[in-house]
Amino acid sequence: MWRVSEYFDLVVVGAGPAGSAAAIAGQRAGMGTLLLDALPAHRDKTCGDGLTPRAVDTLELLGLPVPAYRNRGLKLHGYGGDVEAPWPRGEGSASPRATFDAMLVGEAARAGATIRQGCPATGVQLERGAIRAVETPRGEVRARRVIVADGVRSPFGKLLGRAWHKEHVYGIAARSYCASPFSSEPWMHSHVELRDAGGAIQPGYGWIFPLGDGHVNLGCGALSTDARPAKVNTKKLLAQYAAQQREAWQLGEPERVASALLPMGGAVSNVAGPNWALVGDAAACVNPLNGEGIDYGLETAVLAVGLMGQVDDLTLAWPALLRETYGDAFALARTLARLLTYPQFLPLAGPVALRGLGGRTLMPAAARLMGNLVADEDRDLVARAWRLAGRAARGAQPGEPLWDAR
Repeated sequence: MWRVSEYFDLVVVGAGPAGSAAAIAGQRAGMGTLLLDALPAHRDKTCGDGLTPRAVDTLELLGLPVPAYRNRGLKLHGYGGDVEAPWPRGEGSASPRATFDAMLVGEAARAGATIRQGCPATGVQLERGAIRAVETPRGEVRARRVIVADGVRSPFGKLLGRAWHKEHVYGIAARSYCASPFSSEPWMHSHVELRDAGGAIQPGYGWIFPLGDGHVNLGCGALSTDARPAKVNTKKLLAQYAAQQREAWQLGEPERVASALLPMGGAVSNVAGPNWALVGDAAACVNPLNGEGIDYGLETAVLAVGLMGQVDDLTLAWPALLRETYGDAFALARTLARLLTYPQFLPLAGPVALRGLGGRTLMPAAARLMGNLVADEDRDLVARAWRLAGRAARGAQPGEPLWDAR
């Protein structure tokens, strides 16, 4: 028998944005909260570091600090065109994940949560599907509720049966930091036409996100499925992309290069049990069109804590809430992202989207969708078309795993 050493109303596994936001929300809701993380303080994560206005909104809703750097939207480049797509409302931001995550952990501690970093959740005791205790190197912790926010691989989620369905679109990405005198440039930049040294178009895209601290986050990514894997070395592609952009951005050498795989669009199953729920990256709450997940991580953390105060059993209630909140949008985004895995698609669609009428109308609307900036209350043409297409896409894909219980 494991030794029972402690009891908490809420145990949160993982101290990224989703986990820290859950700890803050749980503690403020009157739940004695323990926040566990496998890695030590100030740990890093492969990420673009961008914060959409939607992420900024959730930080402000929680009364949390927003990084000082602000941006006005996206600039997209490629296929002979350049498109400026301002955020339709609000401002975005950016912060290196090591800095951002440490700030949120500090806010969780200030809210009263107990913090244990370098202390992984290594085992679980279940009783009829409910978590009764979480095992850690410091002893066993009993828990009334558990939120699992341990990232894309979700090792604790796997102990609970979480499965990632790679037959659906997922991302591969590499990221670096480069010194640049343009680190306060008020636009996030994305290059959708990447070519190798021989001039061949590569199945990916690049980004340069200013951070306001003398550096930019420079990275590249590609979309993939098991059936159509992206045959690209992202770290090699990143080096080529940095060389291509070095003169324009006066870049220093790429540093702290890291890469990762990323589940997207709700393509995981078994995300809840009677008293536990997966949130953020662990629940594949990532936009399939651009890999953005911080805003969804913050939002799902707040949603999960709120639901815990309303229902006794999360097994069906949590997946249902995820589908109600994000299902239509994710179904459509996954459909569109799947097209991008065909190597012939982007060279044909890119020139149309980035030049002339397409650049003036299609890409600003696409940037709004990529930034998760269609709100429930929006009634304009783009919002109505997005919601209608989302319902149609979801209806056409009844067997797809949108957080189901397979």
